[in-house]
Amino acid sequence: MTSRTIVGVTIECIQGDIVDQLDMDAVVNAANVQLAPGGGVAGAIHRVAGPGLARECAPLAPIRPGEAVISGGHDLPNPHVIHCLGPVYGMDEPADELLAACYRNALARAEETGLGSVAFPSISTGAFGYPVEPAAKIAIDTVVDAAPSLKTVQRLRFVLHSESDLGIYGRALEGSSV
Repeated sequence: MTSRTIVGVTIECIQGDIVDQLDMDAVVNAANVQLAPGGGVAGAIHRVAGPGLARECAPLAPIRPGEAVISGGHDLPNPHVIHCLGPVYGMDEPADELLAACYRNALARAEETGLGSVAFPSISTGAFGYPVEPAAKIAIDTVVDAAPSLKTVQRLRFVLHSESDLGIYGRALEGSSV
């Protein structure tokens, strides 16, 4: 685990499963356009949350790349799920700006709801094909830049699937400038 505290906001990078973040107010879903159950992170979150999540999300869809909406957590251990649509690498442009917007908009939904903690997956790096190293730099830089303006969110966690991804995100966090 890598951890850094920036102006009172703790940012953590761990290896684990996004649906097992018992101490977080919200987990972030790397969603699809329709906010429907799918593969990867979205599939895992919907499987654990149960069918109520899909029912709640249906009227919130469709969303565009970079956008974020919030729902209840249903059968997840977290009270909320923040759904972000990341860019498909090589298709949705400018990919770097759209990916950064995912993180900014997720934090905005968390702040609007008064949440204290949020767990993020590595958005867009699975089926959407975003290379992990630039995605990690964008993710870390975006949350570090946002930290001084956060009022309620005091803890952010990046939950990485592999040891390799954990190393990449950890190095990005250690190398980020405040």
